[in-house]
Amino acid sequence: MKSGKTFTVINQARMTSTRLPGKVLKPVLGKPLLEYQIERIRRSRHLHDLVIATTVNAEDQAIVALCERLNVHVFRGSEMDVLGRYYQAHLKYPSTHIIRVTSDCPLHDPQILDHCIEQYLDSGMNYMSNSEAYPNGMNVEIFSAEMLAEANNQGLKPYEREHVTPYFYTHPELFRLGQVRSEQVYPKYRLTVDTPEDFQLIQTLIERLWPVKPNFDLADICHEFDKDPSLNQINSHIEQKKYNETQKK
Repeated sequence: MKSGKTFTVINQARMTSTRLPGKVLKPVLGKPLLEYQIERIRRSRHLHDLVIATTVNAEDQAIVALCERLNVHVFRGSEMDVLGRYYQAHLKYPSTHIIRVTSDCPLHDPQILDHCIEQYLDSGMNYMSNSEAYPNGMNVEIFSAEMLAEANNQGLKPYEREHVTPYFYTHPELFRLGQVRSEQVYPKYRLTVDTPEDFQLIQTLIERLWPVKPNFDLADICHEFDKDPSLNQINSHIEQKKYNETQKK
């Protein structure tokens, strides 16, 4: 980029999720969810690189095989120490800034990703999140490589290392923290995959939208909800786990 800053998405993924094991490779229309997510992220105009950060567990060899087929960088590290996994992945595939996403969000919108990067560059912040502006499942966190190194070197609690970024937003006195703004107010749809109900919704959306428009965006998703309000009833009762609960990716 003209700024001299480079942005790498590091996407954490594993097969042994607690509520829906194997979710990242569950197929829809013959294609695993992680492949949909990779294709969508790759359409970003501002990315330097994309890395899938998985674990050394034997179960995650299937994720490695998918990445090799798609020619995507993959890094294998600790299952429990996800922060350490991110840091080691960054050392192998360096950039000046890291974009954290998780593999339970297969419908990431590359336009939103680019919007977040552009706001980050204009903001003067060294950490930004879009969690307050967009539906759950469009989540993006952006932070500097220096911040990642600092967090990795701290004596953090296990749940802080598991969830990677709590050290940033629980220490506002140390960092310049910001929230990405959106010109549109979105309904609180749940577009993440943690449960069978979540998968049912994502499967339905892909089956309806992808054959007509493979690069469908959040506006298309919202339009589908407008046409069929019953979609929101599929998983609106599911409670999102908090960062201090066990929820590795």
